[in-house]
Amino acid sequence: MKALKVVKKVLLIFIGVVYFVFALAMTILLLNQNDYGITEIDGNSFVIINDQISSDKYEKGDLVIVKKQRFDELKVGDEIFTYRDVNQTSYQVTLGVIGELYPDDEQLAFENGDGFSIDFVLGKAVDTYSGIGSFLSLIQSRWGFLFVVLVPCFLIFIYEIYALIVEVKYGTEKDEE
Repeated sequence: MKALKVVKKVLLIFIGVVYFVFALAMTILLLNQNDYGITEIDGNSFVIINDQISSDKYEKGDLVIVKKQRFDELKVGDEIFTYRDVNQTSYQVTLGVIGELYPDDEQLAFENGDGFSIDFVLGKAVDTYSGIGSFLSLIQSRWGFLFVVLVPCFLIFIYEIYALIVEVKYGTEKDEE
């Protein structure tokens, strides 16, 4: 019977540690969002493919790791991700193929004619993870983060306070022996 309690305690500690590492990782991703709402860590951006980004290479729900590029690293024919200004407060990520480069102004134009400054260039895709983007999008939303990270942490906190009160009031099993 005592071995079962030890196994239960070890299992609960393991689940707790995994959950808190997960919660910490999600918090770090949220805290590293840039002004455009895209997570950036060490020159890599985490782009979640949605309905607005259309390409044969990527499907909705994919997570694409995009590496920031300097202007001199870009070439005509490169497929790159950029930010497009939708209105004064929101931006969307677009994907296109470079048609022309303008080195004097550090600007470029896609094959379809859209022009961008180097300040609005995210970069080239480095890696793609299928399906992870949908999950990450849910967790990074306000409601998803609330119900997947904050509410469980609050409930664990309340339980620990309850356990402390019970232990102080009634003592432990060792005190009774």
